[in-house]
Order: sequence, then structure tokens, then C-alpha cells
Amino acid sequence: MSAPVRLLLTAAALCGVLAACNRERAAEPGAPAPGAAAVVTPADAAAPLKFETKTPWAEVSLALPEGLKPQTDLHARLYSEEVRKLRQFVEGAQGERTEAGFDESMPPYAKTIEYAVAGQTGKLLSLKRVDYDWSGGAHPNTLTTGLLWDKALKREIGFSDLFRKGADLSVLDQALCSAVNTAKRARVPDSASLTLNGDDWACPHASATPFVLTPGSAPGKAAGLTFLIGPYQVGPYAEGAYELAIPATVFRSLLAPAYADEFGGQPTKVGDVTPGMDQSARN
Repeated sequence: MSAPVRLLLTAAALCGVLAACNRERAAEPGAPAPGAAAVVTPADAAAPLKFETKTPWAEVSLALPEGLKPQTDLHARLYSEEVRKLRQFVEGAQGERTEAGFDESMPPYAKTIEYAVAGQTGKLLSLKRVDYDWSGGAHPNTLTTGLLWDKALKREIGFSDLFRKGADLSVLDQALCSAVNTAKRARVPDSASLTLNGDDWACPHASATPFVLTPGSAPGKAAGLTFLIGPYQVGPYAEGAYELAIPATVFRSLLAPAYADEFGGQPTKVGDVTPGMDQSARN
């Protein structure tokens, strides 16, 4: 695939994402400024696990897992922030579709946000977030990301917290790139091998890729990291998303001392662990 064609496909995919972002920027009254902490009301502090609303213009829903309940601060924050985003989506959809001349034959726009507990250790809670958005385009957009929460510090941590400062992450980058190529060839046997600095499609760097903890054989420990790679990142949209599990044995020496003991055991499966992906059906 030539670089211009790839750019056109990527631009088409981004159109739907940008449209959703624009709707969310149409802030509802009282919404916090970008980067500001969400205001948690008493009602939010006793937040439920589900939210849903339906209008002629949009249908939205939020689902949070039972495993989030013990982390009351995180529960309240997520419920408040995500419900605000969903309400903004509904308001934006109403304005957008009314301005365009409401077409009753078109179904309502749709947005669902679902969280699930991906893994948990003594110190860490790992959540997987799946954001499904359909705004009238040729196909919906689904974005999968991860959230890592330090239960003792009561704060979200990222890749730079999990790994030692100055650690050489090239071994993890190469392991992820190898997993990408193996998974691509399983889905599309004639796929060309990708590199970290490819001219067309390229392997993502681990530090710039969303991830969740990978459960495994040792209770209370993470057996690795599962990296979440969206459609269009390493191949055409038709290939779909990739979820790739890398065992902790690859990167254990690179972990920050505060979190090194949170990893142990062996993953149930490594490589492509994308839900619903039947490799034999794709060969």
C-alpha cells in the first residue's frame, strides 16, 4: 500500500473520531475546563454502576464493573466524567442532526462506554475501557484504552510510573513488534513484516500504546502486559484491532522497584488475545 493511500484511509477513520470529539467539546453548563478535576457531587459519591439515556437523536450508556466499587474515589470520578461526556454527546447529536435537517429514517447516533476489570494485584487495579461511537458514518469507531490505578496512593499511574526512569525499553518494543507481525500473519498470511520505523504501516512503541495488566497463574500477580492496538494502527480497518499479551519475563528487569513485586507467574496465553478472534477462521 502506498503512503498516500494509507494517509487517505487514516484520514477517513479520523473523521468519525474528530466528529465525536467536537461533540464532546460542546460543553454542557457547569462542565469543568479541559484538564480540570471533575466535580464530584454527593450523588456521584454514591455512584451507580450504570447510566443510560435515549432520545430521538442519540442513545448512550455507561457500564462500570462491580470490581470498581471498593475504589470509591475512582468510582465516583469515572461515573462523573463519563456521564458528563455522554450527556455532551447527546446534546451535540441533537444540535448536529437538527442543523442538518432531522432525518427520521436514520437511526439515533449511539455511544456506549464499558469498563471491565482486566487484572488486579495487591497494589494495582487495571481497567479496560471500550468506547463505541456511531455518528452516521459508514462504520462505527471503537476505541479501546486502559487505566491503571494505584490502590494505596489512590491515583492513576502510567507507563512512566510502572517502569524505571531511564530504562532501555527497546527489548519491550521489539517484543511488541514481533507479536504484531505474528498476529498479522495469522490473520492475513501474506502480510508484510512491519518495523518500528516503517514507511507505511509501522509497529507502535510500547510506551505510546495503551495497555492493561495480563492475569496469569499466580493469584494477586500480573503475568504481563496486554497492549491495545486500534484499527488502522498496524493495518487496514478490515484487520480489526489487536490485543497482544507480552509476558512479564520480557520486561521484569525494567520495572520500577515500587511495582516489580506486582508481577509473577505465567500468562494463560501470549500473543494475540483479542476477544472473539478465532485465528483458524482468519487463516
